[in-house]
Amino acid sequence: MKPRVLGMILAGGQGSRLAPLTQKRSKPAVPFGSKYRIIDFAINNFINSGLFGIYVLTQYKAQSLTEHIQRGWRFGTFLSDYFITLVPAQMYRIEELGPVWYRGTADAVYQNLHLLENNNADYVAIFSGDHIYKMNVEHMIQTHIDTRADITIAAYPMPQEQAHQFGIMHVDEKWKVTDFLEKPKDPPSIPGQPGTSLTSMGNYIFSRRALEELLVTSMGDGEEGFDFGGDVIPRALKDGYTVMAYDFHKNPIPGQDGDNLYWRDVGTLDAYYEANMDLVSVNPEFGLYNTQWPLRTSSEFSPPAKFVHESSGRTGQAFNTILAGGTIISGGTVRDSVLGRSIHTHSYSTVESSVLFDEVIVGRHAHLRRTIVDKGVVIPPNTKIGLDADDDRARGFTVTDNGVVVVPKGYTF
Repeated sequence: MKPRVLGMILAGGQGSRLAPLTQKRSKPAVPFGSKYRIIDFAINNFINSGLFGIYVLTQYKAQSLTEHIQRGWRFGTFLSDYFITLVPAQMYRIEELGPVWYRGTADAVYQNLHLLENNNADYVAIFSGDHIYKMNVEHMIQTHIDTRADITIAAYPMPQEQAHQFGIMHVDEKWKVTDFLEKPKDPPSIPGQPGTSLTSMGNYIFSRRALEELLVTSMGDGEEGFDFGGDVIPRALKDGYTVMAYDFHKNPIPGQDGDNLYWRDVGTLDAYYEANMDLVSVNPEFGLYNTQWPLRTSSEFSPPAKFVHESSGRTGQAFNTILAGGTIISGGTVRDSVLGRSIHTHSYSTVESSVLFDEVIVGRHAHLRRTIVDKGVVIPPNTKIGLDADDDRARGFTVTDNGVVVVPKGYTF
């Protein structure tokens, strides 16, 4: 009999380093790649892997994410095993603390352990909802079963200077985890690979028994620490559970040649911007056009994109750009940019190396360069953004270390 696997996506991330894009939405709800949200990639990984029973655990500023899931991700009503269901954080009471929300990733799952029993799960796939990548989860599950692991952790080799932001694993020759360090200040390198650390991607396969035992023990001992990386995984190693690392680079993606190398934690504005800019390169590291691994998102009944005007000095044109439905390039030029839905760039405007969210309007003769513009902002005629950092800061815009300017949602000129 095929094992029953339940999917859980942790989508409560605050994403403070992505502010102001996360002022009114959680990190998983941030738009990415013209028509997607960040969470879409985790959901697609589950669905493309044949995992159709999915709970999405939300908490921080969840309204935008809730609407996206409810409107765009629905199965039919006649198949009880096929569902994508939102599980909002529900305040509960702890005697010594009073009312509290989820206190960490592990606590979020602990508060919903009844869902495992409701679905008679044999295994639980617990994945983060705020990374950009493709992953054949079925292959990781089968590896978990074949190695008779209690826990399997997706592992990604990373430059040592960046690894302090993640959990770090030591493994033996069979990829059995022998030690786990949560966000160490000085991450150790992989033996024989100086300058590289083996990091946790925050994606786990648990055997149900092990998950229930560890969560009940970890949450009930009265100690601080309510995350998988900071508490549950170290406890599992201490208590003798079999914890295996899974080599993400060996994860096979149908229609994709070579090792699976792309995984991005777009957790800062500069990282988010660069990941979007990769999409418009001639040979992007992350491909959107693999028909054997479709990337779905919420459907919208928008009209086709349109380019209008062709006269001297007033030509609607775009180069090295992706754009979604309903967008009109009207007598202006767009280069090296990512445009969302229902955007209108007016005549003589220029948009360069920028990311525009849905329903942005760019006025005549306006010029944007290396700029992220949030949803619905109206750029007045003759406005220049991204050409003078001092002017941009004077308007109150965020300017990153790499010079990317962010115009927040609701901004009025």
